[in-house]
Amino acid sequence: MRILLWHVHAAWMTSFVQGSHEYLVPVLPDRGPDGRGRAQTYPWPDSVREVTPEELRGTEYDVVVLQRPHEPELVRRWSGRTLGAYGVPAVYVEHNTPRGDVEGWRHPLAARDDIPIVHVTEFNRMVWDNGRAPALMIEHGVLDGGYRYTGRRDALALAVNEPVRRWRVAGIDLAATIARQIPVSVYGMGAGEVRTHVPTGLAETADLSQTELHQRVADHLAYLHPYRWTSLGLSLVEAMTLGCPVLVNAATAAPESVPAEAGVVSSSPAVLAQTALRWRADRDEAREIGLAARRHALRRFGLSRFLDDWDHALKEVCR
Repeated sequence: MRILLWHVHAAWMTSFVQGSHEYLVPVLPDRGPDGRGRAQTYPWPDSVREVTPEELRGTEYDVVVLQRPHEPELVRRWSGRTLGAYGVPAVYVEHNTPRGDVEGWRHPLAARDDIPIVHVTEFNRMVWDNGRAPALMIEHGVLDGGYRYTGRRDALALAVNEPVRRWRVAGIDLAATIARQIPVSVYGMGAGEVRTHVPTGLAETADLSQTELHQRVADHLAYLHPYRWTSLGLSLVEAMTLGCPVLVNAATAAPESVPAEAGVVSSSPAVLAQTALRWRADRDEAREIGLAARRHALRRFGLSRFLDDWDHALKEVCR
């Protein structure tokens, strides 16, 4: 199967393109949001091929995996094709939780019944108003990079892009509260700006590959996931896969995705901080919880299950 999709979320795409298909990824000269092309710091296979808008007009593909509301118009403008019942089969991956007032949580594709919406958590499927659109759910799947946890650093790791702009959504203020008792290392684009807002924590930023980031995270005592309003973060799933114990804010899909043996899920920053201090004093407990987190992540978020689920969904939409 030949699949057209945009490079929007690199971590999710890295798992998705591990399948047995050919993947067409649009590229523009500036490699901006509508034409990032292949990832530069993630391990993508040779089956992912860049295509320009001009090349796309003369290229055949079997299905389009949409991820943003304006992409159907990009398909029409760049290739001259329509999507859905009278055009190329398509599905829409909804990575995000809705924003704004609850009465405004109607999905952009809610009026269509010919393009299924695939949510990444049951929480998202529940809170979005999907309207007439078929609403599916395919949970995340991640590559297994192996057990890497060392816990040698007396700090918590947090991976988030643009933390200052996404301050309350990402729960950076909660991380700042926790950082008063135990340092928090923040990784991702713009993480260096956090230094001016979290003076007692460790704010770090670097241009890291996925492999380098995973090792840096695994060297920390635990992984912190303080998000208030988000889909289940892939960085959280990856941290569990690495064997890290996790400390998680009890919001959105987190409580049903992280069992008690894999870490602590609580809406109290004080509970999360106290747990971190306990793990710092008892490294054996931290390591055992991290091993349980890894077992859970491999069982629930394994790559083969993820790819099988997607193969089934794509075959259905292409029938």
